[in-house]
Amino acid sequence: MIYCVEDDTDIREIEQYTLQSMKMETQVFADGTSFFAAVEKRVPDLVVLDIMLPDMSGIDILKRLRTGSRTRHVPVIMATAKGTEYERVSALDMGADDYLTKPFSLMEMVARINAVLRRCQGNMPTEEITFGSLSLDEASHEVKIDGKLIDLTLKEYELLHLMLKRQGRVFTRDQLLDHIWGMDYDGENRTVDVHIRTLRQKLGEMEYIIKTVRGVGYKVGS
Repeated sequence: MIYCVEDDTDIREIEQYTLQSMKMETQVFADGTSFFAAVEKRVPDLVVLDIMLPDMSGIDILKRLRTGSRTRHVPVIMATAKGTEYERVSALDMGADDYLTKPFSLMEMVARINAVLRRCQGNMPTEEITFGSLSLDEASHEVKIDGKLIDLTLKEYELLHLMLKRQGRVFTRDQLLDHIWGMDYDGENRTVDVHIRTLRQKLGEMEYIIKTVRGVGYKVGS
């Protein structure tokens, strides 16, 4: 699945038409909000991301992708305006895999997508993390208990993944906000408590693995 984030309607439609004509499953989005709503349901194989968007910049979207445990390895190709070298360098420094300079040909876009997919194919994480009867597969982003799939939201998955990776470490609420929601998040830290509560509910009998450290925060493990 290829996600294209582009606010120009004409460009967005022709990107979708071109990729679908090349037998690539594609979804397009006009802004970051609709894009992240789709990511919540399905993590794409690659993102073509415009820098200039109406609600948030492509750089901010890239930063959020790279700090999310489910999305940090998703290949990203940035689309930048001609002459904006600073933006291209910033994007590459932050983890973009390639960039396209507007105006670009559609065949160039397809070629770069194929090249990045080939390059990144062997670099995806394949580790399975376990805790008792619970398993988390980093490659498929699936969480199972006794082999049964647990339906988690993106944030619930990221919280569980972070604490499972660092079992025994206590995370404060502010640390969890920084890791999962990003440093620019302006919500209250009770957001963490709400997500921990729903995560525990979904874990059922395994809810005990997430321990509350009174006055500090949360951890997984003894």
